[in-house]
Amino acid sequence: MAPKIKFSPSEAPWAGRLQVHLPARSSTPASELVKRLGMALLLVLAITLVVWFDRDSYVDMANHDGINLIDAFYYATVTMTTTGYGDIVPTTDHARLIIAIIVTPMRVGFLVLLVGTTVEVLANEGRRALMDATWRKNLRGHTVVIGYGTMGQSAVSTLLSNGVPNDKIVVIDTSAGAVGAANRANLAAFEGDATMRETLRRAELPKAREVIVTVNRDDTTILTTLTVRQLNRTAHVVAAVRDSQNLPLVRQSGADAVITSSDSVGRLMGLSSISPYLGDVIEDLLTSGSGLEVSQRQVRPEEEGINPREVVGERVLAVIRNKTMRRFYESSADTLQLGDEIVVVRKSQTGQRVESTGT
Repeated sequence: MAPKIKFSPSEAPWAGRLQVHLPARSSTPASELVKRLGMALLLVLAITLVVWFDRDSYVDMANHDGINLIDAFYYATVTMTTTGYGDIVPTTDHARLIIAIIVTPMRVGFLVLLVGTTVEVLANEGRRALMDATWRKNLRGHTVVIGYGTMGQSAVSTLLSNGVPNDKIVVIDTSAGAVGAANRANLAAFEGDATMRETLRRAELPKAREVIVTVNRDDTTILTTLTVRQLNRTAHVVAAVRDSQNLPLVRQSGADAVITSSDSVGRLMGLSSISPYLGDVIEDLLTSGSGLEVSQRQVRPEEEGINPREVVGERVLAVIRNKTMRRFYESSADTLQLGDEIVVVRKSQTGQRVESTGT
């Protein structure tokens, strides 16, 4: 069963902090049970008040006297639970009518509310645990996005627009709000600290194909990347840093690619200031869904042996051969070979999966 794909919003919530949060998560089973118990106590209180205000219509058969507030509460509890010892009974017609018309439906409602809710919560929790175990068993080759802020959401949006299914994306964030936003985007999510191995293991990171790290602090990025590399030495790790001085540290921590967010934004702003059209083109390349897009794909059989300039419908920027990038103007990239990958600029193809195998 795939993670969080088609679950109804009415399904009960997950309980554990380290359990996967599926879409439409509401409240915990414990809070639901406490809420229902509170409603049950309100029903008992209502019957207590009904009997207390009409206490002259009841008699205590054990002591052969009237009833006080404690007797009224006692009568409400034994009545609601259908125990009915018969030691306190109504003696007037209108009191019996109130019992039949008001108290009896409340008693039935109490039993349905308390017993039914308890069974429902326990059954849902068991079903959720089974779904969680099944999800983990079947999840592999996925992308783990650590940090679901602005950069993380943009990264996920790019993945989705390039055909990566949402059941192959798992989000980790320390914020409950970010986890909720990921659920609303139909993504599996965990609330937890990604520097902790247990959190990463619960997201099945050892079986992930790619990891994207977009947290707010560079020191957290470094520690997270180190932890990711300890658990998964083959995944392709992309990390974002705010200060370019930390770039070597992140690379040494195990990141395959490091994006310097502040430098990239500053450079784009500078280019837009010097040449607005150049800035527009670069922004167009970075934006999925319309205009131009940059893509990496495998060389097709019909393209073997041709010059990169002869590729139809696309402009080749670089050729990747034996894990080495060759720019379009280098002589070693004059002829395409099967097994090569090419980086191209083309018209946006929203929804079409990128044909790259990754590095």
